[in-house]
Amino acid sequence: MFLSQRQIFQYLTAIFLLLFQNIALADSLEKLIMPGKVIQGHAKYENDCNKCHEILNKDSQNSLCLDCHKDVNKDIESSKGFHGLFKSAGGKPCKSCHIEHKGRDADIVKLDKRIFQHQFTDFPLKGAHKRIECSQCHKPDKKHRETSSLCYQCHEDNPHKERLGKKCSQCHNQSQWTAIDFDHDKTKFSLKGKHTKLACNSCHLNNKYKDTPKDCFSCHSVDDVHGGKNGNKCSKCHNVAGWKKLQFDHDKDTKFKLLGRHKSVDCRSCHPKDPYRVKVKQTCISCHQADDRHNARYGDKCQTCHGFDKWKKLHFNHDKSTKFKLTGKHKQASCSACHKGFIYKQKTPVKCVSCHQLDDVHKGKSDQKCELCHDAKDWASKVMFDHDLSRFPLNGLHAITACDDCHLSKMYKATSIQCNKCHQDEDEHKGRFGPACENCHTPNGWNLWVFDHARDTDFTLDGAHKELHCYQCHQQGAEHGIALGQSCGFCHASDDPHNNQFGQFCEQCHSTKSFKKINMLDN
Repeated sequence: MFLSQRQIFQYLTAIFLLLFQNIALADSLEKLIMPGKVIQGHAKYENDCNKCHEILNKDSQNSLCLDCHKDVNKDIESSKGFHGLFKSAGGKPCKSCHIEHKGRDADIVKLDKRIFQHQFTDFPLKGAHKRIECSQCHKPDKKHRETSSLCYQCHEDNPHKERLGKKCSQCHNQSQWTAIDFDHDKTKFSLKGKHTKLACNSCHLNNKYKDTPKDCFSCHSVDDVHGGKNGNKCSKCHNVAGWKKLQFDHDKDTKFKLLGRHKSVDCRSCHPKDPYRVKVKQTCISCHQADDRHNARYGDKCQTCHGFDKWKKLHFNHDKSTKFKLTGKHKQASCSACHKGFIYKQKTPVKCVSCHQLDDVHKGKSDQKCELCHDAKDWASKVMFDHDLSRFPLNGLHAITACDDCHLSKMYKATSIQCNKCHQDEDEHKGRFGPACENCHTPNGWNLWVFDHARDTDFTLDGAHKELHCYQCHQQGAEHGIALGQSCGFCHASDDPHNNQFGQFCEQCHSTKSFKKINMLDN
């Protein structure tokens, strides 16, 4: 493996720096092995090798170059200019083109004008620009990057510069300066209709093109038969095909379409004054206030109910236009029966009880969801309720029990769903097993019970416990639920001949088969 001169230089420098900690000595050694002097522009950095080189890190050299040459770095980051576009096309590191240490007068730019590819710049050469000398655009006292790409900067002899501005490319191209290909349609004022036949100086007086007005009134004010009454927006009614040919369409050109009887109304009925200075209100009530029999209670949105053909003909659909469909007897009710205030200011409640509170025999104790039992056809006689959708579905014998047996009053919501609230008198256990009757019994029959002590509790009955009656352990009432201790001493404290000397854990010696049988071995 052979090392290049640059790699040998880097390795020797690193070795000398490790052997000698004196900075002055290290600098002299770097200078001693330097391959040659740098160019005049870099001379001030010649004694500071670290400015351009990082020991044993050849890849960092490119970024060190760009730290100083900030303009080039900016071009590369923005993909502009020669270096930026060259880098985007797969450019090489700086040192591949700019080789240093060749002496003070060395040319490290090496620009060959004969083979330079101008497309890697912000101004590709086209047309006549391909044939001109570089010096015609690139002056000797300026850097190439400082050359402007604007036409008027080079073509200072442009006679239109003051009148037509600096956008030469609007009329001229790069092939031939005298060839004019101006397209007026590409401006902000396209020539249409009779404008296409006019001479340029009809609008551009004295060849003045800049700041030429584009509005009709500036040229046609003498043709205004309205005397300025209708403003200066002539194009609202007139077009370029002919001055006397009107094109105003009230439906398309305004926010108010003329429908029904509005089509036959004279313009001055709504626009008594200048329509462009005096804004006409578009609400129905602004013209038809005298016809409002609701006295403004229904607001100013008359079109919600009324049409444009006949004022008395209503088209409001309560089912489609609101969130409350009118069914049953609601269809026959008058609007004011529900809408008593200002309809758009006071939101009408949609709950049944908000209107039928006086009819509520439950006194508000049934969740206020009247629709669960009642419908809009008949409030009192036809009642339908699905108990299975409530919090207490009817199963077993409950399904054939009369409503009055559980609901002693019409306050249905207040009815308890606990078994013992209804069956307390039938509780032969006297509350020993708590209020949760459903742990043992089912609605199919009071005497049918499905309790398994091993499965449904944390205490398995085995040995002599199997023969015991329930009440031998469950002796007291359990109003808030069963909470018996599970240790042997909880029940057998009075049978303990040891007087609690061995604690509560009797099972260490005894078993549930026989209290007198000892299991513990004597070691």
